[in-house]
Amino acid sequence: MINPITSLKKIYSGKVRDLYQIDDKSMLMVATDRLSTFDIILNQPIPNKGKYLTQISLFWFAKLQHMIPNHLLNIDLTKYLTTSELSYINGRATVVKRLKPLPVEIIVRGFLAGTGYKDYLAHGSICGIKLPSGLKNAARLPQVIFTPSTKAAAGDHDENITIKQCEALIGAKLTKQVADIAIKLYNEACNYAISKNIIIADTKFEFGLDENNQLVLMDEVLTPDSSRFWDVNNYTIGTNPPSFDKQFVRDYLELDLKWNKLPPIPDLPATIIEKTENKYNEIMQRLIG
Repeated sequence: MINPITSLKKIYSGKVRDLYQIDDKSMLMVATDRLSTFDIILNQPIPNKGKYLTQISLFWFAKLQHMIPNHLLNIDLTKYLTTSELSYINGRATVVKRLKPLPVEIIVRGFLAGTGYKDYLAHGSICGIKLPSGLKNAARLPQVIFTPSTKAAAGDHDENITIKQCEALIGAKLTKQVADIAIKLYNEACNYAISKNIIIADTKFEFGLDENNQLVLMDEVLTPDSSRFWDVNNYTIGTNPPSFDKQFVRDYLELDLKWNKLPPIPDLPATIIEKTENKYNEIMQRLIG
């Protein structure tokens, strides 16, 4: 793909986002329409996905800013980008602080689903946290839990780790700090989402440290790419509830195609691409209008 931004130096191209340097303290973060699932970038983009993700994140950053600082900055980009570049990033980009990202994924779960459910079936626990026996798929957990994972590079897979392993990576004090604030953010978001008849089963937060070692909320927040959203009206314990997030694509690849998650990557048919875009759009409309 031709780089649509050439006026700024590209720092990094991730699974979904591209980062560009503005200066030593700030950068441009652009949400593309790429779709990553099973830590692999799929062949076809989802139209407007980057715009949906950005608008949802901006909504949550504003709603949660009383709880923790975030990485957003207000910089006039007309000084740095051409007219065509400004047109491309419209609605899909933010200017953010350059931070030191924590080298772990901060995952919070309120319900049993996804890899958490698979771990529970195999071990009766998630990330070493013992859970009651007899829980079914999609069951509400007795309490919200923090279940960290590794932060994989593109093409690699995130792996669940224990709290002790997380402490070895970032220290016990910082582990407790991120666990506490992540659970508080999750609970705050869940209370809002349920008013829109949406269940947030689990979510992944990203945090970084600023120049004063202050913890800052960064990257994306409570989007369909970082969270599992269920409609209250379609929620049934013991099933895999229909989701507004990319679990829809995962299910198509894993259950319908029986894909082994190895190359070659299957193409997504037009119907799946259209349904996926509609799901991203619907969750945005349901959450923020």
